[in-house]
Amino acid sequence: MNLYDDTCFESSKLITNKYSTSFSKGIGAFDERFRYPIYAIYGFVRYADEIVDTFHGHDQHQLISDFKADAFKAIEQKISLNPVLQSFQLVVNKYHIDLELIESFLRSMEMDLDKKSFEQDEYEDYIYGSAEVIGLICLRVFCEGDNGLYNRLKFPAQKLGSALQKINFLRDVKADLNERGRIYFPGVNFDHFTDTEKTQIETDIKKDLAEGFKGIKDLPEGARLGIYIAYMYYGELLKKIIQTPARVILQQRIRITDTNKTMLYLKAISKHKLGLI
Repeated sequence: MNLYDDTCFESSKLITNKYSTSFSKGIGAFDERFRYPIYAIYGFVRYADEIVDTFHGHDQHQLISDFKADAFKAIEQKISLNPVLQSFQLVVNKYHIDLELIESFLRSMEMDLDKKSFEQDEYEDYIYGSAEVIGLICLRVFCEGDNGLYNRLKFPAQKLGSALQKINFLRDVKADLNERGRIYFPGVNFDHFTDTEKTQIETDIKKDLAEGFKGIKDLPEGARLGIYIAYMYYGELLKKIIQTPARVILQQRIRITDTNKTMLYLKAISKHKLGLI
């Protein structure tokens, strides 16, 4: 089983590396004991997201329903022939991940198939399921059974997840609107998207990001640098978005250059070594 399990974790690692160089670098900064579990979580989340975002021309409702059933079956039986689900169930069972968190995540993915715009309460539910619970699942891994630490860091973990998701929404407005017909931000008409509306969204994100940062210094040593790198990347992305007019956000996806990412990575390592985070 060790060879099979390692192969499944390596499959999730490959998925992470293929889909996100930024997250791959962040995970690489974790202590070795955290890397496979976080790769497994990312692989699970990424495949669910792929079902609702890119598998057009197929019965996406059936696919996500089957994926959900297979996931919970794998967790219950503690085995799966799907390498992504095998690595994920190992993490869920080892770290006693609350099944409600997984249920909430998959419910948000299902919302993506039917919801094209969101009221405020729906938006908050979606953010919780698609982002905040991912922070909580990862936090369970980092805390390694320390419930006191987990409860202390729950709120900042949720806020950091929320901030990262909302930054993604602003970055991907063009694709979400034109390719998927989705409008996540409540009450926003993107036919007349103004800089004032954009600033209001950014102000909300900055609050979440600040709350999320408060928890980073209290994370276990083996997790702190990797999460701080993600915080740095997304903070820099938010700065670029803030500097970009609303009309341009609708026309192009804002990115951080590879050179800038490398500089941020080295800066984060330097601060970590100096004990500043």
